[in-house]
Amino acid sequence: MGVLLGLASAISWGFADFFGGFASRRMSAAGVAFVSQVVGTVLVGLVILVIRPTLPPWGDLGLGMVAGLAGGLGVYAFYRALAVGTMSLVAPISALSAGVPFAVGLIRGEEPSVVALLGALIALAGAVLASRAPGRASRRGLGLSVVAALGFGVFFVFIEPAAETSVLWAALSTRVTSIPTLFVVCVGAGLASLRVGTGLWRFVIGAGVLDVAANVAFAAATQRGLLSIVAVLSGLYPVATVVLAQLVLHERLSRPQAAGVFAALAGVGLIALG
Repeated sequence: MGVLLGLASAISWGFADFFGGFASRRMSAAGVAFVSQVVGTVLVGLVILVIRPTLPPWGDLGLGMVAGLAGGLGVYAFYRALAVGTMSLVAPISALSAGVPFAVGLIRGEEPSVVALLGALIALAGAVLASRAPGRASRRGLGLSVVAALGFGVFFVFIEPAAETSVLWAALSTRVTSIPTLFVVCVGAGLASLRVGTGLWRFVIGAGVLDVAANVAFAAATQRGLLSIVAVLSGLYPVATVVLAQLVLHERLSRPQAAGVFAALAGVGLIALG
């Protein structure tokens, strides 16, 4: 179940990132990040009102807030990177985020099988294989995607303990810090950055719904599997983003990128076997 939830979060994040990145090419990346986070918050809040899960201890909620601060900054940096760079090249670099929880899990004593560990390494290597990007715009995008990777990595590490009591409350607690942080960024960029352009609402709403769904799936996965393995599976979201960029934006995959996609899929297979 942990493997399936990890893959579900990767697919959901991949689609959310494509929608958010697409909208960020036509409006402020800060505005896309803020509005989409608000949409996701409303959704998870409504689910909590209906299901009424147990309220976690304040310590768990605090960890969720730390995760939200890092994740919010990561989302903004990533959407900005997608706006100024090539999606097929920017997205794989952000997959380095999986390296942070992967290392933390091993340091604290997690012992995945040799097969699963090999699969994780192959999958992670495949996701970042397209990191060499020519051109000035691509280099700018790659730098921002590294910042995003760090933010996502911290989010992965802190959301796991925050979700021990309630996955839904953990997801909501992250927004307590991410939304105000992104609003401050929008104010700095000018309130006009909050204006959603004509025809972009479906992309912004889609990004918000899919992002919070991915957060919930990942938090649930960490409660059913090893953090080191679940994080690598979730870190495969660039594969979905790259495929969508190919189909919709007609971006072409280089041979190394195509090899990276196949390596990522092969790594997932090994993780499942392990």
